Amino acid sequence: MTRGDSSAPVTLRGVSKTYGSHGHSCDALRDVTFTASRGEFSLLLGPSGSGKTTLLTLIAGFAPASSGVIRLFGSEIASYAPRELQRLRAGRIGFIFQAFLLIDAFTVRENVSLVPHFAGRDRASARQRTTDALERVGIAPLAGKRPYELSHGERQRVAIARAIANDADLLLADEPTASLEASQAEDIMRLLHSYAADAGKCVIVASHDLCLRDLADTIHHMEHGRLTTMDGAS
Repeated sequence: MTRGDSSAPVTLRGVSKTYGSHGHSCDALRDVTFTASRGEFSLLLGPSGSGKTTLLTLIAGFAPASSGVIRLFGSEIASYAPRELQRLRAGRIGFIFQAFLLIDAFTVRENVSLVPHFAGRDRASARQRTTDALERVGIAPLAGKRPYELSHGERQRVAIARAIANDADLLLADEPTASLEASQAEDIMRLLHSYAADAGKCVIVASHDLCLRDLADTIHHMEHGRLTTMDGAS
């Protein structure tokens, strides 16, 4: 099934998410309207528990919204069949997690090559995409090392390389700098910004770090499950 595309890869309209049942429910998101465009680095800024991770989870289709509409690459996410959504995530969406989630038994190259492999790329294509991703994030010389031999900053670069190994059109990052020193965090954010600006991709980062404001194109403030304000580029 061929899906339509859109100049805005991500659009949410009036989206809410409630966990639990009657009498024991929690509103994780409340009436969120949000758009992220190609070539744009969007920062979801807010404290722990404000709904940032839940928002990323819904955008990725890992959980359904309780109400509202989510459009991903021009189509309503609710209309995707499970297998179709799985293929979409494998081929067009990259994820960067705070905990890195690298496999210590694998080399850097092997960790990154998992993405094109699971997306069904042939061996030659997977090898080239892995090499390109490692070069883009500046860690090609570390391809033969294992994650436990790397610094925190180097491991995060491996995680980014893995996320973009399929030339992902949408990159979602949940607190990607939380365990890094300030200088490393800035380097990582500049790397993500360049991926959006230079490659024309859509990058959405969730963070509580106010120091990252100057590196974003748009800043969406979140509090108690609501998107409270939006700031333009500084």
